[in-house]
Amino acid sequence: MTNQQTNTAVNDDEISLKEIILKLKEWGQYLLSKWVIIIAAGIFGGTIGFTYALSQRPQYTARLTFALEEDKGGGIGAYAGLASQFGIDLGGAGGGVFSGDNLLELMKSRSMIERTLLSEVEINGKKQSLADYYISINKLREMWAKKPELLNINFTFNTNRSKFTRVQDSVLNTITENLKKSSISVDKTDKKLSIIAITCKSQDELFSKYFTENLVQTVTDFYVKTKTGRSAKSVAILQNKADSLRNEMNRAMYGRAAAVDQTLNLNPARQTATVPSQRKTVDIQVLSAAYGEVVKNLEISKMALMRETPFIQVIDEPILPLSKEKYGKMKGLMMGGILAGFLTVVGLLGRKVFSGIME
Repeated sequence: MTNQQTNTAVNDDEISLKEIILKLKEWGQYLLSKWVIIIAAGIFGGTIGFTYALSQRPQYTARLTFALEEDKGGGIGAYAGLASQFGIDLGGAGGGVFSGDNLLELMKSRSMIERTLLSEVEINGKKQSLADYYISINKLREMWAKKPELLNINFTFNTNRSKFTRVQDSVLNTITENLKKSSISVDKTDKKLSIIAITCKSQDELFSKYFTENLVQTVTDFYVKTKTGRSAKSVAILQNKADSLRNEMNRAMYGRAAAVDQTLNLNPARQTATVPSQRKTVDIQVLSAAYGEVVKNLEISKMALMRETPFIQVIDEPILPLSKEKYGKMKGLMMGGILAGFLTVVGLLGRKVFSGIME
């Protein structure tokens, strides 16, 4: 590149920079001439922000943390063979559905939230479902005044879920989705730890507290029932077999005693008379051996059930009064004023640039 070309490029750069500085100065003078409009817009925006802050109800946050402890099933396999001779499965290898982050998703699932909403709470001496309490605190019935099909809707806590009407299903699903989007948060306190934190934020202090506690209880009951389902069934089967064998053994004992009573004072040469008592004795021996094996397997199955039952330890639970968050009036005033002023400046500059282009 020649020296003349280089000088020309430098001059072009200097001219461009000079134009930018002049343009910025021109815009600054233009905005300064419109200071009344900008300040008026800021005051107007600040008023809107202040009014918004006044209209906002405080948000109450309930937070509960817990740790899940469960036996990994080690050692249960050693006992499974003993019970297998009776066709009993002690389990111990299941639970993958609830492992890792699956438990977090379970707590945010529609099914668990709906069950929690249909659980019973007592507030101010009145027993009701959490769903009905949610409708009450959010004044939804006033909003439904012109909808007769919704006006008298309720969710009694002991109502069979399968008997809900289409309208009840729709309302419950709407409440559930609203809670999932804006109120419920479930996560680990630390990725390296197994401590889980559940947070519920709402405009009612009692709802936040009770919903958080009931959600943990609902998931715990479902988790334990599902986790120990097979072992609990095995215990029930073995217990039934043990009771049946015990009853049969008792009847055999009474039968042998009756047979012996019938052979008293009979001619010893009549050996056939002693056969019934001997048969009962054999029955007692067989039933006694079988009963002993069933009882042994029953105790093993009970031990397996205890080992499989997860232990959920609550670490921190929500205690009244809950932490309260409210959009501050001063913050609303400042944010509204700054935002309105900024938008006004952008609008004025855009208008000026557009006018310059059209000219």
